[in-house]
Amino acid sequence: MKVMNRYVKIIKGVFMMKFRERFMMGEVPFDDIFSLTDKWNFSDEACTLREYLGLTAKEEDVWISDSDDALEELMEKEKNTKAVFLDLDGTLFTDEKTFSAGNCQAIEEALAAGHHIVISTGRPLASAIMQAKELGFTKKGCFVISFNGGEIYDMYRKKSIFKKPLAMPLVRRIFDEALQCGLHCQTYSDSEIVTEHDTEEVKRYSSIVKIPYKVVPDVTAFLKSEPVKVLVVNYENKEHLRDYLEKTADFADGKINRFFSSNEYLEHVAPGIDKGSAVRFLCEYTGIPLCNTIAAGDAENDISMIRAAHIGCAMKNAEEEVKQAADYITENDNNHDGVAEIIHKFVLK
Repeated sequence: MKVMNRYVKIIKGVFMMKFRERFMMGEVPFDDIFSLTDKWNFSDEACTLREYLGLTAKEEDVWISDSDDALEELMEKEKNTKAVFLDLDGTLFTDEKTFSAGNCQAIEEALAAGHHIVISTGRPLASAIMQAKELGFTKKGCFVISFNGGEIYDMYRKKSIFKKPLAMPLVRRIFDEALQCGLHCQTYSDSEIVTEHDTEEVKRYSSIVKIPYKVVPDVTAFLKSEPVKVLVVNYENKEHLRDYLEKTADFADGKINRFFSSNEYLEHVAPGIDKGSAVRFLCEYTGIPLCNTIAAGDAENDISMIRAAHIGCAMKNAEEEVKQAADYITENDNNHDGVAEIIHKFVLK
């Protein structure tokens, strides 16, 4: 299965690889850019030179404003930089919601070597930033993917670089449908969990993610802007969530992306949003090629990220369907430095 996954990834890219991808994979020298530029100049291609070569906006700017040598220097740096996308719960976190010394040391070594480390979680941004700071993730090359790809934050520059919210009428509909099914439902402001009922579920969730919650009569009236995610929760039986999923399929299909992040949590985000889309966005944003990406996770919401990355890793403790999607399964679980194993094997080797 692992060999087949890698084979499929390679085959998918063969017929679409442009100069940039081939350079990053070490297949062609930088000087090929000049002959390809000449070919584009004398062709009927409708695309721009940047599109023809597959360059990023940053690379194009450097090439135009500086020189060929400056572009080569930038691309060589990008070629040697890797990005590691790490889920939190069940991956980077131990079962006790702590960070192991071995994982922390490996991450520090990767950052010191110039690589990028990305926390990728379903948690709200406020909670994810808190955990990132606890790890010392404030250096250049540190990013947070929150809300399962709905919002991405640059820890070094202290700013959000991507955000795609859910439409407010859909938020209202999700809350109403969940209530009819007897399920807890919540969403998020910039700093709080927001819900319409003071349940045991929200109390428990709040204690896990370590951010406060607020109970309001109407979340859509209370929120100042459209939220990025809505979460439907049931700590007793996953089948209750599956029943809700089936009953609401007609209104949700094509309008909301829904998936489980655990047996208890059913995620609702905007169409096209998941951890895999966040991997692709950050590669474009940073200039790091997809062939230099590694991702690790343990749950259903990690599968898109594992498939998007060049090397997708499932933790030893991962769900079976996650292992089926992965290229590599760790020998150590989340309680025994599984992330450090990945970093030493694929980044610091």
